Amino acid sequence: MAKRLHSTTPSRDRAYLVAVDSHRTILPARESLAELSELARTAGAKVVGLAIQRRTSPQGSTYIGSGKLREVAKACIKLRANTVIFDDELSPSQQRNLEEALKIKVIDRTALILDIFAMRASTREGRLQVELAQTEYLLPRLRGQWSHLERMEGAIGLRGPGETQIETDRRLLRRRISKLKKDLQQVRVQRELYRRKRRRSGLPVVALIGYTNAGKTTVMRALSGADKRAENKLFATLDPITRKIVMPSGRPALLTDTVGFIQKLPTQLVASFRATLEELEDADVLLHVVDVSHPHAGVHAETVEGVLRDLSVLGRPIIVALNKIDALTRDDGSSPETEAEALALLDAAGPAPGDVCHISASRGWGMDSLRAALERTGFAENHIPALVHGGDS
Repeated sequence: MAKRLHSTTPSRDRAYLVAVDSHRTILPARESLAELSELARTAGAKVVGLAIQRRTSPQGSTYIGSGKLREVAKACIKLRANTVIFDDELSPSQQRNLEEALKIKVIDRTALILDIFAMRASTREGRLQVELAQTEYLLPRLRGQWSHLERMEGAIGLRGPGETQIETDRRLLRRRISKLKKDLQQVRVQRELYRRKRRRSGLPVVALIGYTNAGKTTVMRALSGADKRAENKLFATLDPITRKIVMPSGRPALLTDTVGFIQKLPTQLVASFRATLEELEDADVLLHVVDVSHPHAGVHAETVEGVLRDLSVLGRPIIVALNKIDALTRDDGSSPETEAEALALLDAAGPAPGDVCHISASRGWGMDSLRAALERTGFAENHIPALVHGGDS
């Protein structure tokens, strides 16, 4: 009798997405779910269905109402979904109640983003930051890990060990969090020493910021010639990278790429990545890359500005680079074939406010104008009091 061969490759998660449309979020629920779908794809899941419930606010115990919950449970069975992903961060009790009702894995937007960050982290610093965020997220959710013991009340040998084990795990996690914070404090000290050395060089620092997948990595490659890979996935860049760039006059500057932002960015990540985001505090110029072809480009820009406001780094010069002008579309659905055609489409939409450059980093359009704007702003005497012009010092 022939043996049957079984694949050892892990099966791909079949994810069902759920959101509440309360009209209080920046993005409409359907657009937010589209972004959540991209996050799920980036994490390796296949999205098999979605559901939206209109409510004034999420339901306290199960996020969605009982009727919608039954509807989701039936849809998951029909579509063979093995994971349900909710578009907001769930409380520990909500997650437990949902798992009890749906009988399959339940995660929220925060856990999904943390998982993607864990996939992307390649340096020791990045891994430390992600582990800290994941551990702080897990700590209040430990109770669900031991619910199988709590349900066995009265069984011989099992009276109380569930709660004991929870406390043991909590102590271990708190100890790990303390260790991670100490390690990250050392990282902050090392980064500060690096920044002091960089300041002594007199070179202006340009920090790339933007919504995830806006094209920051492609802009860095176009400006610096860096061979960093650009991917059409959310959070393709996680660990920051610094490269020297040359201005039109031949004067050098430093360009630093930073982690991309996103709507509903987990607070654990912002706190854990503070050592990385402190790069923005030392930047002389912020280069805000916006995917102008995205239908919600304005919302994305507001999200980035909100994070910058929280980090108290809005009080420095900002140049906005409206990227991907080659992906703009005319009324007939066609895209521009030349830079002049793309600029004509933008002119028809009205003038852009402030210091704005229109570019396509992938096609090289507008990059000379962007370099000129960076030099004009980055080498302004009121921003850089003592410069060493030229050279590689």
